[in-house]
Amino acid sequence: MSGGSGSLSPALGPAAAARGPWSAGRARGTKTDRFGDALLKSLCAAASLLAVVILGAIFYQVLDGASAAFSQLGIGFLVHEVWQPNFGHFGAATFIYGTVVVSLVTMVIAVPLAISIGLYLSTTASGRVRSVVGPLVEMLAAIPSVILGFWGLIVLAPFLQAHAEPFLHSTLGFLPLFGKGETTGLGLFTASLILTIMVVPIVAAISRDLFLTVPKDLQDGAIALGATRWEVVRGVILPSAASGVVAAAFLGLGRALGEAIATLQVIGGGNFIHASLFGTGGTLASRIAEDALGTPYALQLSAVFYLGAILLAMELVLNLAAQAIMRRFDAFSAVAAR
Repeated sequence: MSGGSGSLSPALGPAAAARGPWSAGRARGTKTDRFGDALLKSLCAAASLLAVVILGAIFYQVLDGASAAFSQLGIGFLVHEVWQPNFGHFGAATFIYGTVVVSLVTMVIAVPLAISIGLYLSTTASGRVRSVVGPLVEMLAAIPSVILGFWGLIVLAPFLQAHAEPFLHSTLGFLPLFGKGETTGLGLFTASLILTIMVVPIVAAISRDLFLTVPKDLQDGAIALGATRWEVVRGVILPSAASGVVAAAFLGLGRALGEAIATLQVIGGGNFIHASLFGTGGTLASRIAEDALGTPYALQLSAVFYLGAILLAMELVLNLAAQAIMRRFDAFSAVAAR
């Protein structure tokens, strides 16, 4: 028996020896993987915490700066139109109105145009055209806003004043929105067009990528059942990417709400509410950019912070609405898939 056991040990020895280094390497690899996982988790948690801290610091500074305006101007600041720092009169209604109008007009023009570009690049354009047009559209997003505003001031505004605004007034002048144009071409409509140029590449690029992710089998199946190209787009592509397109549109709307320099250059700086898109006006962001560095009065600076708090609140409501709409689209898509 002793001899037998001794004869088995040489046979088992090499196998055990072969398993030994592998087991040790696996143990070392497991320890390394665990350390890497812990390090990655820590870095991600730290980055998330840093984002929360920065956001909290921004909110704190804005609210602290607006505290004097909160106490002296109160909630009436939201409905008063007059902005006369020399007389101590401050109101945000004009700028809230301008922000809402300019953003809505921008989205009405930009979203259909951007979705059309995304559909063309993802479903219709050839590979060569896609490789040329796609980067050109994305390059629009890289143009500095001050350059777009300067171009709008020098080129777009005179063109609108000489051609577009008179035509729209003569054709649709019975609507209050298309009243008599300004002599300079500056106004809410010009600001909306500049913001459209800034929003279109964002929404178009995201929409194109979303449309490209729609499974080709679904599209081929619809075509095999006799669907036309438009029916495939309407019944397959758009529903499949609906939540993402909505998110892209809200991302573009956030850009429109917060743009300051380009809007300030072309909006005209009016301080009153009117129905015409061709009249001058102001937005929350443009007024903040104009008054933030040149306010001789302490209450005026606090009122500017008050405008910033209103803009932050609008952006927060916008993000919450975007999440709610996306969840609704996702729930609808899940029910339809069943």
